Amino acid sequence: MAADNAARTAPADAGQAPEKLAGRNNLLQLIQMRWLAVAGQLATILVVHFVLRIALPLPEMLTLLGTLAAFNIACWLRSRTAGRVSDTELLCGLLVDVLILSAQLYYAGGVTNPFIFLYLLQVAVASVLLRPTYTWTVVGFTSLCFVALTQWYRPLQMSGLDDAALSAPYIGGLLLCFLLNAGLLVIFIVRIERNLRRRDARLADLRQRAAEEEHIVRMGLLASGAAHELGTPLATLSVILGDWSRMAPFAAEPELREEIEEMQIQIQRCKTIVSGILMSAGEVRGEAPVQTTLHAFLDELVAHWRRTRGAVGLAYERSEVPELAVISDFALRQMIDNVLDNAFEAAPQSAPRLVARCEQDELVLQVQDDGPGFAPAMLERFGKPYQSSKGRAGGGLGLFLSVNVARSLGGRISARNRPEGGAEVEIRLPLAALAPADDNAADER
Repeated sequence: MAADNAARTAPADAGQAPEKLAGRNNLLQLIQMRWLAVAGQLATILVVHFVLRIALPLPEMLTLLGTLAAFNIACWLRSRTAGRVSDTELLCGLLVDVLILSAQLYYAGGVTNPFIFLYLLQVAVASVLLRPTYTWTVVGFTSLCFVALTQWYRPLQMSGLDDAALSAPYIGGLLLCFLLNAGLLVIFIVRIERNLRRRDARLADLRQRAAEEEHIVRMGLLASGAAHELGTPLATLSVILGDWSRMAPFAAEPELREEIEEMQIQIQRCKTIVSGILMSAGEVRGEAPVQTTLHAFLDELVAHWRRTRGAVGLAYERSEVPELAVISDFALRQMIDNVLDNAFEAAPQSAPRLVARCEQDELVLQVQDDGPGFAPAMLERFGKPYQSSKGRAGGGLGLFLSVNVARSLGGRISARNRPEGGAEVEIRLPLAALAPADDNAADER
């Protein structure tokens, strides 16, 4: 009910905080239910007194009804203010409802009145709207009122109700029945609410993943098209540089020859990236995932990064990493390269550090730098697209793609700021996801 009301009022309250809007909507629900209670009590009193001819103290009971209506009007005025409606206010409102109901039952036969179990309605409402501590407060308060009405009340003037009906075993059984109903009601409603909240959180997470995967698909299509277009000019440049390296004017100049060799290395790197993009898009160009060992994969990755990223270098530490057979592919290498590149760009004057180890069947890679670290807002949205401190269009896509590659392997990437300064990005990948398919099948058998 609260969710439907929230949906109806969302356009008018779109600028309000979710907590404030939820409290206000819950108060409106109580107001609506209280008007139903006022109408129902009025109709019941009139029918019992004038139709069933059972004498009731009308002045006292109608005064209580007017008090409840006045209190509801005050609650309605409170709902019109801009302040936040807390759970404490909702609890006080429910306790007022219980008090008014108890007073009405006092004038209408107390525990002998069949409407005594209307207390369970208050318990059910509290279970849906309030936190568990406040809900059990309502259970305790209604139980006290129930017990009080077994001792103090005005008997109904009607035939067929004798003193034997109020014997101690009868009262005890009635109270036990009430407590069992109230307790079970709270337990099951709270569990249902918890399950619904978990389901909503799970659905929100799945929607977020679907949006991110759609974003990745769009980027993949764009990258695949760009890779196709870049293939021809890169091949042309490679041929031209090869011709230059054999020409006498260039071959006679050591400095020019070194620059040509450096250009050839960078063009080869570009061609490797283009091939990897096409391979990831399902268009293999002479490069496929290969089987290697975990030691060889890490060592080769570090050597390649040092060779292609300049003279700053990379501090590398590998400890307690087993020599396992793994599958090395472009996406996995590019994921780690992206994280290393970000660390290098954060502190270009000092070498980033890569620490590799294994923990409980997981490969743990820690990339550290001596840069300024992550801003708090970036840590909150780490791995989301376009979250970057580099101040350029498209920044943050590398980490975004790395996070999704790790997720597709069953792993995760997290970030933090180091106490001694700088940042640390930790990659955790299950070793089973890196193992060859034959090894996985053997493990399953």
